[in-house]
Amino acid sequence: MRLPEAAGLVVLLLAVAGCSRLDFVKPSGKSNFRPDQRTYETRGNAEFRRGEAARGQLGIATREFEAGNFDAAAKAARDALKGEGTAADANTLLAVIEDRRGRSAQAGGYYKAAAERAPDQGAYLNNYGTWLCRNGRATDALAYFDAAVRDPAYGDPSGALANAGACAMSAGDMARVERDLRASLELDPENVVALDAMSRYLVSEQRYFDARAFSQRRLAAAPATTAALQLAVQIETALGDTGAADRYQRRLRAEFPSAPNLQPRETSPP
Repeated sequence: MRLPEAAGLVVLLLAVAGCSRLDFVKPSGKSNFRPDQRTYETRGNAEFRRGEAARGQLGIATREFEAGNFDAAAKAARDALKGEGTAADANTLLAVIEDRRGRSAQAGGYYKAAAERAPDQGAYLNNYGTWLCRNGRATDALAYFDAAVRDPAYGDPSGALANAGACAMSAGDMARVERDLRASLELDPENVVALDAMSRYLVSEQRYFDARAFSQRRLAAAPATTAALQLAVQIETALGDTGAADRYQRRLRAEFPSAPNLQPRETSPP
């Protein structure tokens, strides 16, 4: 029996350090459950029945989560923890529920448990690394991103590399920031996390011409955000292109009228 696609529920964008964003990459959708021939021959045994029941509970948890019934989803997900092949996804779903409830510490425990139950699967490692970076443990997070990239079956190494590069800035490990971000963009030239983080890194290095190129790519790759437009204003002001800065400022006012507007005269480099 195939594991329900509970993994598809957990695509999130998590803010880190007030500027860069980490892509919370969904698990692959594959279960850790790998029944051997003997299991199929003994479909009536207790272990098999527990596994079937756990997968059924994970399916219920998925549907309840999609319907916004967090209490029912959490109850079913806890029941799904009893299955060997469903524990990692059940822990991930419980983590997402706790995050939605604003209980970050509890969510972290579930993300960690998922990574421990599937220590060789990149999606769970990336998820826990994302939580660590978001919660002030950037140095610890880097090891999880590196492990995620090493998983040959992981479907989004570009995402984990982007996360690693963005998080390395928070960790103060500047030697690997550009390396990881460029590696991410070689795999996915439109990775928004990597483009945004590269823009911010280059601004911090006062490499404004290079930063402009990545900022423009970021704005072309995905819908603008307040932060992305504010950064574009800052870059153009630093380069002395007041016309371009004004154009981005007008976009900021038009697209995000309730957001604080960053005036060009306030963005001069130190």
